[in-house]
Amino acid sequence: MESPILHSLFEIAVDLTSTLAADDRYRHLLQAVRRVVPCDAAALLRLEGGALVPLAVDGLLPEVVGRRFAPADHPRLARILSETGPVRLSGSPLPDPFDGLLRDHPDPLSKVHGCMGCALRVEGELVGALTMDAHDPAAFEGVDDRAVAAFAALAAAAIRTARLIEALALSARRQGLVARQLLEETQARRGGELIGQSQAMQRLRTEVALLADSDLTALITGETGVGKEVVARSIHAQSRRSKAHLIYVNCAALPESIAESELFGHTRGAFTGAVDHRAGKFEAADGGTLFLDEVGELPLSVQPKLLRALQSGEVQRVGSDRLLHVDVRVLAATNRDLALEVSSGRFRPDLYHRLSVYPLHVPPLRDRLDDVPILTGFFLDAARGRLGLTNVRATAAAQAALVSCDWPGNVRELEHILLRATLRASHGRQRATVVVDVEHLGLGPAVVRPGTPMTPSGAEPGFLDLPMADALEAVRRLIIQRNLAAADGNWAEAARRLGLDRGNLHRLATRLGLLGGDRGRQSSTSTATRSTT
Repeated sequence: MESPILHSLFEIAVDLTSTLAADDRYRHLLQAVRRVVPCDAAALLRLEGGALVPLAVDGLLPEVVGRRFAPADHPRLARILSETGPVRLSGSPLPDPFDGLLRDHPDPLSKVHGCMGCALRVEGELVGALTMDAHDPAAFEGVDDRAVAAFAALAAAAIRTARLIEALALSARRQGLVARQLLEETQARRGGELIGQSQAMQRLRTEVALLADSDLTALITGETGVGKEVVARSIHAQSRRSKAHLIYVNCAALPESIAESELFGHTRGAFTGAVDHRAGKFEAADGGTLFLDEVGELPLSVQPKLLRALQSGEVQRVGSDRLLHVDVRVLAATNRDLALEVSSGRFRPDLYHRLSVYPLHVPPLRDRLDDVPILTGFFLDAARGRLGLTNVRATAAAQAALVSCDWPGNVRELEHILLRATLRASHGRQRATVVVDVEHLGLGPAVVRPGTPMTPSGAEPGFLDLPMADALEAVRRLIIQRNLAAADGNWAEAARRLGLDRGNLHRLATRLGLLGGDRGRQSSTSTATRSTT
């Protein structure tokens, strides 16, 4: 016949491995104790800040749970905590902390005559106490100390398990909150907000929306600073995976020795320093999107494993034989010509074709100069927020100078120049509005397009007094006229000099009144002629 003690201990052990709430686990434990040990009440108490706090009680009045028991005020509890094993205090003259609190004896004058308890320790650390009380002072005479010690050990394990779960839950909540805040901040600041109204940007938005409706792998190309990461975030934000993670990986920052581990994870002992199991970026992005920035820098040794992950959706941690299936949408970006990298043997052709299922090119800023004023306003407002200013604006001359630049560093360069200019313009000034002028921009010869004036000295009189929109149009008109004159009236050559598509230049010139019927052509020709004299 099975021993009641063994049966109760088995039930408690099962509870420790189950998904029960902590309160239910404690309650089951005390019920098991009372089935085995003849007592009128049992209590499980945790040591917190020097006092014993009831986690669960059985046979005691509910009000006990709201009390705190300082060992210094309760000699019986102090005695239990001072010993390493079970303690009997039957018939002891010492007052019991639960006198008058037994549920079946609500008389406030009733005394607890029999008491047994055991300190709870985890790896030598005192964490609480298990107590049993009875009116009969002889109630615990036949109780096996080993059984009580076993119950105490399981009770200590239950407290420790609850502590770990509480800590993990708290950590998860904090991390989740931080992650949501970071995601919201990222989406608000950079999360796919494609700034600009030029035709090039309109085409890009159309392609981004098209890609967002699919799960195709995309290769985003473009010069440094054009905003490839912003495009990737925009695709993710508009996709059906937008509620899941977007995991960013800078392939250029991955040394070859750890690149495979970072992407696919590793097991404990897989290499020197692998002290624990670790998931890779693919596992972290499961259900969401993985953005591989600067994918052209990925070491050749890692490329075959990346190809397999793209083809089969399976990854394998370093040091493991087990294949893990992941559901990940991959977006990659590079400023390199990967076709050239393939021909030179620095990039695998099969991986290139797998990544470029949908190639997406982000145009440089010089090909969409119409967006510079809009971007200027966006970045000036961002600088205002970062520097704690009330209002920031740029003068017409500063706007004209920005439109006249070649922008080899693209949008990122424009952002940094405007941030520095705002800082310079705000230094030592107490005015509510900070005004950024040409002198604050610090534009160097590498930025300003050759042959373009830094200030609109050749503009018509009163140029600086015009409203900003009119001043900008006047500068654009002047720039086109001068470049057309330098190209001897050849629009294709003028477009090349301006770094614009010929069709875009014609449309811009038409809008500015430089083209449009014979009158427009005559006007532009005569203006160009005047510019050369």
